[in-house]
Amino acid sequence: MEKALDCLYCQRNDLQKSLMIEICDLSSSTLFLFKEQSHPGRCVVAFKDHVKELFELSEKERNAFMADVCQAAAAIQKAFSPAKINYGAYSDKLPHLHFHLVPKYEGGLSYGGIFEMNPQAIYLSDEEYAVTIAKIVNVL
Repeated sequence: MEKALDCLYCQRNDLQKSLMIEICDLSSSTLFLFKEQSHPGRCVVAFKDHVKELFELSEKERNAFMADVCQAAAAIQKAFSPAKINYGAYSDKLPHLHFHLVPKYEGGLSYGGIFEMNPQAIYLSDEEYAVTIAKIVNVL
């Protein structure tokens, strides 16, 4: 498995742990709960190896990764019933293939618009994070 020394997702360093909580490994990726929960159930799916672009994957790897993204999104839908899930794959400053899965709720933050990457508005207690993660894991 290829890793990069300066990559947040490869190194699982303190910065990464301050932003998200590892939920579980999927077939080709890792699922994380984003700690900032202005969009309840927001997660990140990060590819297991260090690649920058989706097109760098083989067809088999790409299909497996996208299946992981779909599996995680379906779990978020079942667990939280958002009106829509937005998918963000922005890697300008963090070049590691990952998708933000952002549940959007009618009347909720940025509904009908582009989600803010980290509004730094809603953080949960350890117990609330555990409950949120359990809701996702129970429907994966």
